[in-house]
Amino acid sequence: MKTWQDLGRELSLYIKTETMPIAVKFLSRKEDIPPGVRTPLKDLKVRMAHCQVQAVARRYGWTIAMTKDDLGCAISGHTYGWERFEADAAAGFLTKMNYAADRDAADTILQSFRTLPPGRCEAVVYSPLERTKIEPDVILMYLNPAQLMRCLHGATHLTGQPVACSFSGRAASCTEGVIGAFLDQAPKVVVPGNGDRVWATVQDHEMAYALPASLLQDLVTGLSRTHERGIRYPVPAFLRYQPEVGLTLPLTDIFKG
Repeated sequence: MKTWQDLGRELSLYIKTETMPIAVKFLSRKEDIPPGVRTPLKDLKVRMAHCQVQAVARRYGWTIAMTKDDLGCAISGHTYGWERFEADAAAGFLTKMNYAADRDAADTILQSFRTLPPGRCEAVVYSPLERTKIEPDVILMYLNPAQLMRCLHGATHLTGQPVACSFSGRAASCTEGVIGAFLDQAPKVVVPGNGDRVWATVQDHEMAYALPASLLQDLVTGLSRTHERGIRYPVPAFLRYQPEVGLTLPLTDIFKG
Protein backbone atom coordinates (compact mmCIF):
# COMPACT_ATOMS: atom_id res chain seq x y z
CA MET A 1 0.00 0.00 0.00
CA LYS A 2 2.97 2.31 0.50
CA THR A 3 3.08 3.40 -3.15
CA TRP A 4 -0.56 4.51 -3.03
CA GLN A 5 -0.06 6.25 0.30
CA ASP A 6 3.02 8.06 -1.03
CA LEU A 7 1.09 9.18 -4.10
CA GLY A 8 -1.67 10.40 -1.80
CA ARG A 9 0.77 12.52 0.19
CA GLU A 10 2.30 13.95 -2.98
CA LEU A 11 -1.16 14.72 -4.36
CA SER A 12 -2.05 16.57 -1.16
CA LEU A 13 1.18 18.56 -1.44
CA TYR A 14 0.09 19.97 -4.81
CA ILE A 15 -3.69 20.19 -4.37
CA LYS A 16 -4.14 20.83 -0.62
CA THR A 17 -7.67 19.45 -0.49
CA GLU A 18 -9.98 20.53 2.32
CA THR A 19 -10.96 16.89 2.94
CA MET A 20 -9.05 13.68 2.28
CA PRO A 21 -8.90 12.11 -1.20
CA ILE A 22 -10.52 8.67 -1.13
CA ALA A 23 -9.31 5.33 -2.46
CA VAL A 24 -12.26 3.26 -3.75
CA LYS A 25 -12.20 -0.51 -4.24
CA PHE A 26 -14.87 -2.71 -5.84
CA LEU A 27 -14.99 -6.20 -4.35
CA SER A 28 -16.69 -9.09 -6.14
CA ARG A 29 -17.24 -10.83 -2.77
CA LYS A 30 -18.22 -9.11 0.45
CA GLU A 31 -16.19 -11.70 2.33
CA ASP A 32 -13.10 -9.93 0.99
CA ILE A 33 -13.76 -6.78 3.02
CA PRO A 34 -10.53 -6.33 5.02
CA PRO A 35 -10.69 -7.29 8.71
CA GLY A 36 -11.61 -4.48 11.06
CA VAL A 37 -13.24 -2.31 8.39
CA ARG A 38 -16.47 -0.69 9.53
CA THR A 39 -19.80 -1.13 7.75
CA PRO A 40 -22.78 1.19 8.34
CA LEU A 41 -25.41 -1.27 9.54
CA LYS A 42 -23.15 -3.30 11.84
CA ASP A 43 -21.08 -0.47 13.28
CA LEU A 44 -23.26 2.64 12.98
CA LYS A 45 -26.69 0.96 13.22
CA VAL A 46 -27.99 2.80 10.15
CA ARG A 47 -28.29 2.24 6.43
CA MET A 48 -26.58 4.90 4.32
CA ALA A 49 -26.06 6.15 0.78
CA HIS A 50 -22.72 5.77 -0.99
CA CYS A 51 -22.22 9.54 -0.93
CA GLN A 52 -22.61 9.50 2.87
CA VAL A 53 -20.01 6.77 3.25
CA GLN A 54 -17.67 8.75 0.98
CA ALA A 55 -18.16 11.68 3.36
CA VAL A 56 -17.31 9.50 6.36
CA ALA A 57 -14.07 8.42 4.66
CA ARG A 58 -13.02 11.90 3.59
CA ARG A 59 -14.05 13.76 6.76
CA TYR A 60 -13.48 11.18 9.53
CA GLY A 61 -10.54 9.40 7.92
CA TRP A 62 -12.21 6.01 8.41
CA THR A 63 -11.96 3.03 6.11
CA ILE A 64 -15.56 1.95 5.64
CA ALA A 65 -17.31 -0.54 3.35
CA MET A 66 -20.76 -0.75 1.78
CA THR A 67 -22.78 -3.82 0.88
CA LYS A 68 -26.37 -4.26 -0.24
CA ASP A 69 -27.38 -4.79 3.40
CA ASP A 70 -25.97 -1.36 4.34
CA LEU A 71 -27.62 0.56 1.53
CA GLY A 72 -30.29 3.18 2.08
CA CYS A 73 -30.35 4.68 -1.44
CA ALA A 74 -32.47 3.17 -4.22
CA ILE A 75 -30.69 4.96 -7.07
CA SER A 76 -27.21 3.70 -6.16
CA GLY A 77 -28.72 0.29 -5.44
CA HIS A 78 -29.68 0.28 -9.10
CA THR A 79 -26.42 1.68 -10.48
CA TYR A 80 -24.21 -0.63 -8.39
CA GLY A 81 -26.18 -3.65 -9.59
CA TRP A 82 -27.56 -4.54 -6.17
CA GLU A 83 -31.28 -3.95 -6.70
CA ARG A 84 -32.53 -2.99 -10.15
CA PHE A 85 -35.21 -0.32 -10.48
CA GLU A 86 -38.46 -1.45 -12.02
CA ALA A 87 -39.02 0.86 -14.96
CA ASP A 88 -42.49 1.90 -13.79
CA ALA A 89 -41.28 2.65 -10.26
CA ALA A 90 -38.29 4.61 -11.53
CA ALA A 91 -40.42 6.63 -13.92
CA GLY A 92 -42.90 7.33 -11.14
CA PHE A 93 -40.16 8.62 -8.85
CA LEU A 94 -38.47 10.76 -11.50
CA THR A 95 -41.70 12.36 -12.68
CA LYS A 96 -43.08 12.84 -9.15
CA MET A 97 -39.89 14.71 -8.19
CA ASN A 98 -40.08 16.69 -11.47
CA TYR A 99 -36.66 15.47 -12.54
CA ALA A 100 -38.50 14.33 -15.66
CA ALA A 101 -41.37 16.05 -17.46
CA ASP A 102 -42.96 12.79 -18.59
CA ARG A 103 -42.45 9.05 -18.96
CA ASP A 104 -40.24 9.39 -22.05
CA ALA A 105 -37.89 11.77 -20.27
CA ALA A 106 -37.87 9.50 -17.20
CA ASP A 107 -36.96 6.46 -19.31
CA THR A 108 -34.14 8.43 -20.94
CA ILE A 109 -32.78 9.42 -17.52
CA LEU A 110 -32.92 5.82 -16.28
CA GLN A 111 -31.12 4.53 -19.37
CA SER A 112 -28.43 7.19 -19.03
CA PHE A 113 -27.32 6.03 -15.56
CA ARG A 114 -23.91 4.35 -15.59
CA THR A 115 -24.42 0.92 -14.05
CA LEU A 116 -22.36 -2.07 -12.96
CA PRO A 117 -23.58 -5.47 -14.13
CA PRO A 118 -25.47 -7.40 -11.44
CA GLY A 119 -23.04 -9.64 -9.57
CA ARG A 120 -19.98 -7.61 -10.55
CA CYS A 121 -19.64 -6.06 -7.10
CA GLU A 122 -20.85 -7.22 -3.68
CA ALA A 123 -19.04 -4.55 -1.67
CA VAL A 124 -17.31 -1.20 -2.09
CA VAL A 125 -14.54 -0.10 0.26
CA TYR A 126 -13.69 3.58 0.83
CA SER A 127 -10.38 4.46 2.46
CA PRO A 128 -8.42 7.73 2.88
CA LEU A 129 -5.76 7.61 0.17
CA GLU A 130 -2.84 8.74 2.34
CA ARG A 131 -3.35 5.78 4.65
CA THR A 132 -5.33 3.46 2.42
CA LYS A 133 -5.90 -0.12 3.49
CA ILE A 134 -6.91 -1.23 -0.02
CA GLU A 135 -5.47 -1.27 -3.54
CA PRO A 136 -7.81 1.25 -5.20
CA ASP A 137 -9.70 0.98 -8.45
CA VAL A 138 -10.77 4.64 -8.39
CA ILE A 139 -9.61 7.81 -6.63
CA LEU A 140 -12.29 10.32 -5.61
CA MET A 141 -11.62 13.90 -4.49
CA TYR A 142 -13.79 16.85 -3.51
CA LEU A 143 -12.29 20.12 -4.72
CA ASN A 144 -12.94 23.79 -5.19
CA PRO A 145 -12.82 25.08 -8.80
CA ALA A 146 -9.19 26.24 -8.56
CA GLN A 147 -8.07 22.83 -7.24
CA LEU A 148 -10.07 21.17 -10.00
CA MET A 149 -8.30 23.36 -12.56
CA ARG A 150 -4.97 22.06 -11.28
CA CYS A 151 -6.17 18.46 -11.57
CA LEU A 152 -7.13 19.12 -15.17
CA HIS A 153 -3.66 20.55 -15.80
CA GLY A 154 -2.14 17.42 -14.30
CA ALA A 155 -4.45 15.01 -16.10
CA THR A 156 -3.80 16.50 -19.54
CA HIS A 157 -0.03 16.97 -19.17
CA LEU A 158 1.07 13.71 -20.82
CA THR A 159 -1.56 13.31 -23.55
CA GLY A 160 -2.85 16.80 -24.24
CA GLN A 161 -6.35 15.32 -24.45
CA PRO A 162 -9.07 17.30 -22.64
CA VAL A 163 -11.20 15.65 -19.98
CA ALA A 164 -14.64 14.99 -21.50
CA CYS A 165 -17.66 14.72 -19.20
CA SER A 166 -21.43 14.88 -19.10
CA PHE A 167 -23.47 16.32 -16.25
CA SER A 168 -26.94 15.64 -14.92
CA GLY A 169 -26.87 16.63 -11.24
CA ARG A 170 -28.31 13.20 -10.41
CA ALA A 171 -26.59 10.08 -9.05
CA ALA A 172 -23.49 12.21 -9.28
CA SER A 173 -20.42 11.38 -7.15
CA CYS A 174 -21.33 7.70 -6.71
CA THR A 175 -22.37 7.00 -10.30
CA GLU A 176 -21.29 9.69 -12.76
CA GLY A 177 -18.02 9.91 -10.83
CA VAL A 178 -16.90 6.61 -9.32
CA ILE A 179 -18.69 4.18 -11.65
CA GLY A 180 -18.09 6.38 -14.70
CA ALA A 181 -14.34 6.58 -14.06
CA PHE A 182 -14.19 2.82 -13.43
CA LEU A 183 -16.14 1.77 -16.53
CA ASP A 184 -14.53 4.26 -18.94
CA GLN A 185 -11.06 4.20 -17.37
CA ALA A 186 -11.04 7.96 -17.76
CA PRO A 187 -11.21 10.95 -15.39
CA LYS A 188 -14.62 12.43 -14.57
CA VAL A 189 -15.49 15.92 -13.38
CA VAL A 190 -18.66 15.80 -11.29
CA VAL A 191 -21.21 18.43 -10.32
CA PRO A 192 -22.39 16.98 -6.98
CA GLY A 193 -26.07 16.12 -6.96
CA ASN A 194 -28.89 16.91 -4.57
CA GLY A 195 -28.27 13.75 -2.56
CA ASP A 196 -24.60 14.66 -2.22
CA ARG A 197 -25.66 17.96 -0.69
CA VAL A 198 -28.62 16.88 1.46
CA TRP A 199 -27.15 13.71 2.96
CA ALA A 200 -23.39 13.86 2.40
CA THR A 201 -22.49 17.42 3.52
CA VAL A 202 -21.14 18.52 0.13
CA GLN A 203 -20.71 22.28 0.26
CA ASP A 204 -21.70 24.86 -2.35
CA HIS A 205 -18.09 25.49 -3.35
CA GLU A 206 -17.21 21.81 -3.86
CA MET A 207 -16.87 19.87 -7.10
CA ALA A 208 -15.85 16.23 -7.33
CA TYR A 209 -13.16 14.62 -9.44
CA ALA A 210 -12.88 10.86 -9.98
CA LEU A 211 -10.16 9.06 -11.89
CA PRO A 212 -9.06 5.47 -12.39
CA ALA A 213 -6.32 4.59 -9.93
CA SER A 214 -4.13 3.59 -12.89
CA LEU A 215 -3.96 7.28 -13.87
CA LEU A 216 -2.98 8.62 -10.45
CA GLN A 217 0.76 8.52 -11.12
CA ASP A 218 0.26 10.43 -14.39
CA LEU A 219 -1.84 13.03 -12.54
CA VAL A 220 0.81 13.53 -9.87
CA THR A 221 3.55 13.75 -12.51
CA GLY A 222 1.59 16.40 -14.41
CA LEU A 223 0.97 18.36 -11.23
CA SER A 224 4.66 18.21 -10.35
CA ARG A 225 5.83 19.38 -13.77
CA THR A 226 3.42 22.32 -13.92
CA HIS A 227 4.18 23.18 -10.28
CA GLU A 228 7.85 23.55 -11.25
CA ARG A 229 6.88 26.34 -13.66
CA GLY A 230 4.88 28.26 -11.05
CA ILE A 231 1.41 26.96 -11.96
CA ARG A 232 0.29 26.13 -8.43
CA TYR A 233 -2.43 25.95 -5.83
CA PRO A 234 -3.06 28.25 -4.05
CA VAL A 235 -2.77 30.22 -7.27
CA PRO A 236 0.01 32.85 -6.88
CA ALA A 237 -1.41 36.32 -7.50
CA PHE A 238 0.61 38.83 -9.49
CA LEU A 239 1.26 41.75 -7.14
CA ARG A 240 4.31 43.53 -8.54
CA TYR A 241 2.58 46.57 -10.03
CA GLN A 242 1.83 50.16 -9.10
CA PRO A 243 -1.84 50.60 -8.12
CA GLU A 244 -4.02 53.29 -9.61
CA VAL A 245 -7.00 54.46 -7.59
CA GLY A 246 -8.62 56.57 -10.31
CA LEU A 247 -8.21 59.81 -8.32
CA THR A 248 -6.20 62.91 -9.09
CA LEU A 249 -4.96 63.36 -5.53
CA PRO A 250 -1.88 61.43 -4.39
CA LEU A 251 -2.57 58.79 -1.75
CA THR A 252 -0.50 60.76 0.77
CA ASP A 253 -2.94 63.68 0.45
CA ILE A 254 -6.04 61.52 0.65
CA PHE A 255 -5.06 60.03 3.99
CA LYS A 256 -3.70 63.20 5.62
CA GLY A 257 -5.21 64.14 9.00
